[in-house]
Amino acid sequence: MLSNLKMVAFSFYMEFIMNFSINHFNINVTDLKKSIEFYKKHLGLNFCREIIDPNGEYHIVYLSDKNNVVFIELTWIKSKVGKYNLGDNEFHIAFTTNDYESAYKKHKESGVVVFENKEMGIYFIVDPDGYWLEILPENKK
Repeated sequence: MLSNLKMVAFSFYMEFIMNFSINHFNINVTDLKKSIEFYKKHLGLNFCREIIDPNGEYHIVYLSDKNNVVFIELTWIKSKVGKYNLGDNEFHIAFTTNDYESAYKKHKESGVVVFENKEMGIYFIVDPDGYWLEILPENKK
């Protein structure tokens, strides 16, 4: 009985008192400069801050959109040689844009579009390390 009461109390606490929000999403990169340029050029993300290991073992850069609410954390690790194995997961990060047609044209001309689903009104671009990034119109749910 007490166990059930604790679960109800915790559920109430989680639902009405404790709040979570997304802060950042990390991706490991093999060439930090190339990745920063890609995210700036193709998605308009801005540099926010960085953490540089004093021993040069890693370098982390945070990028975000104009709202600076959710960040992409690009992590370069010195000891990593070669490409990262991204596995079989259909993992991606989705971005909305207020000008879908212009974004599509720009990405198509840049050669970064890797998949299109015209029926759903979305497409994907790929970053220098092979991460897929979904692009969809601002009002698409």
